[in-house]
Amino acid sequence: MAVRQVDARIELVADVPADAASPDENLNRLARRFVGTLTQPRVLQLRRLITANAEAFPEPGTAWYTQGFERVLKTLAATFARLADQRLLRVDHPLPAAHHFPGLLLWIPVNKAMSTGSPQHTEADLDNWAATGVRAFPAAYC
Repeated sequence: MAVRQVDARIELVADVPADAASPDENLNRLARRFVGTLTQPRVLQLRRLITANAEAFPEPGTAWYTQGFERVLKTLAATFARLADQRLLRVDHPLPAAHHFPGLLLWIPVNKAMSTGSPQHTEADLDNWAATGVRAFPAAYC
């Protein structure tokens, strides 16, 4: 993945405003952008390619994980810590929360796309997955 693509994903999770009327509004904006970005066909194709070849060619997979996935999660954890400092989230351990959040959002659309070979989702599907993930997240963190 190109550096600017990774940086764009990091900006996506770092730029969560604390000025929304409620934590849910902040999380909904983040969730929808996150789902939309990570279910793009090109991102899914690259993920499939790296996953399929991880055993034979571990270096690209390691780079994908450490320079992309791991950096995004660390940035998301820092964002959650900032929101917790502003009392918009209740997060004692931001890094596990950063792992849970995308899991709630992406489990269905990414697994479906990875298994079927194409995203096969509509904008309404993405809206729904983002909204339902956000509704589940506050049970532990708000």
